Amino acid sequence: MEFNTQLLYAHDQALLALMIFIIMLGMGASLTVDDFRAVARKPRGVLIGFLSQFGLMPFIAFSLSIILDFHPAFAIALILIGCLPGGTTSNMFTYFSRGSVALSISMTTASTILALLMMPILLNLYTGSFTAQITASMQAEGTGAEFVIPTGNILSSLVLVLVPVAMGMFLRRKSPDWAKTAEDTAGFVAIIVILYLLGTAFIRHGGLFLQTPVEVYLGAIGIGLTGFFFGYWFSRLLGVFPLFQRAISLETGIQNGPVSFAVILLSFQEPVQSQMLWLAILYSTFIVLSSSVITLYFRNKGRFDWDVYRNTVIHNRLFGAEYVTNYPDGFLPGRLVRDPSQGTSPSQKRR
Repeated sequence: MEFNTQLLYAHDQALLALMIFIIMLGMGASLTVDDFRAVARKPRGVLIGFLSQFGLMPFIAFSLSIILDFHPAFAIALILIGCLPGGTTSNMFTYFSRGSVALSISMTTASTILALLMMPILLNLYTGSFTAQITASMQAEGTGAEFVIPTGNILSSLVLVLVPVAMGMFLRRKSPDWAKTAEDTAGFVAIIVILYLLGTAFIRHGGLFLQTPVEVYLGAIGIGLTGFFFGYWFSRLLGVFPLFQRAISLETGIQNGPVSFAVILLSFQEPVQSQMLWLAILYSTFIVLSSSVITLYFRNKGRFDWDVYRNTVIHNRLFGAEYVTNYPDGFLPGRLVRDPSQGTSPSQKRR
């Protein structure tokens, strides 16, 4: 798939930069130092999330690229998306799905910091064959150039993206009210800008949607859906309780799309930049739709164990952290029998 005209103009890129800044500022405004301390105190859920985020997702992206026989530029873009940290969107969907928002925020926090280390390693691990194909194509055209993954530029772009996160955390410390406004604005801005990019792409380059191969759509949609599936079952096999299964599933499947825009625009050049950016736009659009469907399913499925969790929280507030809620025999379904009502007190554990 070739782009004969410019996909994004200067004002589009400026709008993208503003969107990335607002979203990452909103993400920072949702974080406190206590969130980082929580990661250190209870690392098991975050560790499972780390394995899902940086173990499963890059491998899923690489596998889909091979199965769908992707063009090298699309393959690198999909693997890049698979290597991204989670974003604040996953925190919002976790809340509506009756999942553990605390775990989701902890995973987002940890993965955003760890991405500085993991993304360059994973991209070099999984993209070697695709960069070789692009190099061969460029040399066949007589350019004599060699295509390499710009690791230094990627690290620089990730550091730049983290600057508004730090600003958001500072804003929350100084003015919680303004921080809440920034947090609430971030997700709305992301949806508006994605719709704008799609709308302008349709007006300027309507043929792109018809020109885009079916396998690209399958990859853009499939990576999120596969991430939801494997994140859920991986955490379930490791004995994580339902409240946390839903958080890990959504955190695994929902990657930080705006960061992919920043990395692609700051790190890659044509002829691959437009192709990579187009896949990132498609992913960011369809992940909102698929996440909504998954969230509705989780919300309905998790109604009972969420009520048990809330009941336990209220009992502990009323009667103290050591109070154990005793339910009649057979009241709790099998998935919750050994669950400490998804509370935090050791006394809530039933053996």
